[in-house]
Amino acid sequence: MTADRQRLPEDRMLVEQLRLQLGNIGSSVIPTLVVAPILVWVLANEQNALALCAWCALIVIFKLFLAWDARRLLASIITPEAVRGLLKRKMVLNLIDGAAWGALGWAALGTTTVAGSVLVVAVLAGVAGSSMSSLAPIYPVFVVFGAAEALVLSTKLWTMGDPAYRTLAVAVLLYVAALIGQARNGTRAARRAIALRFENLDLIERLRVETDHAQEAHRAAEEANLAKSKFLAAASHDLRQPIHAQGLFLEVLARTRLTVEQEAALANARATWQASAEMLDTLLDFSRLEAGVVQPQWQVFALQPLLNRIENELAPLADAKGIVYRSRETHAVVHGDPALVGLILRNLVSNAIRYTERGGVLVACRKRGDSTVLEVWDTGVGIEAAQHQAIFREFHQLGNAERDRRKGLGLGLAIAQGLARALGQELRLASTPGRGSVFRFGLATARVGVVAAREGGSSQSALNAFSDVRVLVIDDDETVRAGMRQLLQAWGCECDVADSIEEARALARVNRPDLAIIDYRLREQRTGAGAVADLRGEFGAQLPVLLITGDTAPQRLREALATGVPLLHKPVLPRELHRAMGYVLAGRALDSSFAGLAA
Repeated sequence: MTADRQRLPEDRMLVEQLRLQLGNIGSSVIPTLVVAPILVWVLANEQNALALCAWCALIVIFKLFLAWDARRLLASIITPEAVRGLLKRKMVLNLIDGAAWGALGWAALGTTTVAGSVLVVAVLAGVAGSSMSSLAPIYPVFVVFGAAEALVLSTKLWTMGDPAYRTLAVAVLLYVAALIGQARNGTRAARRAIALRFENLDLIERLRVETDHAQEAHRAAEEANLAKSKFLAAASHDLRQPIHAQGLFLEVLARTRLTVEQEAALANARATWQASAEMLDTLLDFSRLEAGVVQPQWQVFALQPLLNRIENELAPLADAKGIVYRSRETHAVVHGDPALVGLILRNLVSNAIRYTERGGVLVACRKRGDSTVLEVWDTGVGIEAAQHQAIFREFHQLGNAERDRRKGLGLGLAIAQGLARALGQELRLASTPGRGSVFRFGLATARVGVVAAREGGSSQSALNAFSDVRVLVIDDDETVRAGMRQLLQAWGCECDVADSIEEARALARVNRPDLAIIDYRLREQRTGAGAVADLRGEFGAQLPVLLITGDTAPQRLREALATGVPLLHKPVLPRELHRAMGYVLAGRALDSSFAGLAA
């Protein structure tokens, strides 16, 4: 069995050689049917007519048999195991065929004219030559055919006794020997062609397999990415609920009388809550990008106020590390979305501070033609050239193998790049390991237009401006309902809470709400969109509504965006909730300055 396996590739080659040779037989049938009768007609006389007719009948019948046999074999499956037996059979048949053609010399030579003898030798030489091309795919087959024809003819020429015919006999042998030598080259060429065909077929098969593997890997990657997104969305939602409720209770607690020790503990608790909220907001930003719901709100605005706000917000982090934070003054006015630009800069600056231990961070902008290029420089650890593309992948961090939460989630640069692309720009990097990095992105310089003014945040006195406002809260989480009730009552609101649309409708019929605050994902696969439609259908389309959600699944974000109702994301800062309530109660649209706002 081992020998058979080792011989299998050669047997496969022989199968193709045999099929190639069998396919050539059909082309020799018509020439044989024409030439053989013509030779009888030209050479026949009283002495050789019977022999020539017998020879003609033999040649024609045998050629027809060979053609039939070839068609039969080609129509069947020739297995590698059977090919060697068929090859021996083929050699026997061609030995007979070659001898039959050589027998023409015995039938005609010595009984015809010199011209007839020349014709016989010429015809047999032509048959040998044409057979070389048709039989060469299998070298031994042509060898036995040519040798049989040459030996039979040469024997007749030698026995005729004339020195000229004997010389001709030798010439015939030499001629056939030369053909046999040429046939070897033909066989090699045929084998190379067949081998190349096999290689091409194998290559095609490998490509098909590799393509299948690549497609399978692509499907697996898509499934893994989908599973990752679902996991992040589910985990984010489940984490947002208690953290949102915690923020509400902390705000209520902050409005009570506390001892110095209690105030210190509350400050620590609020700082911890803020850190958790920031991580969840980072996941939200990433989910919004994946969902494709980030739509720039284009306007003309001055850069310097934005740079001042970021410096006021992040410079204390640099001071705490003992590094310098500086932003150059600029009078540039650009066309873009100030909220998205601010988010890009916050990610870049916080990342620069995180990876800079000495020196500092510089934020600057430069005029480049029709663009204004924003740059964030640092003197941090720098980034190897091989990592310049990888650092923009989500959850990719350098020098944080232990996943220290103080170094973030590894989403900042991925989010910054995604936001830059949403603005039609590309975030670029230049870095030298050990010396620092610079990140750049451009914005169109504004030539004309009015610079958008932004409102300041709510003051503490404004937090008490909702007396006699009745708010209906719909949320399926009991802790969130309790926290919202306490916070809204602390703001002077009258508050009704419900865990379902039916209960909310019943409460609203007793006490018509001035504002509804609705969780987007409710029980029994129902959504806040349905609750909005239900309440507005009964109490009027002008009923002010806010949607709040802890969901970050891309599909959910797209669904919520399609409602056209303002959407806030858990955990919501109390001041942002207060501000949003003021906007919708006044009949105004929320602007892009709201943290976590998707609509």
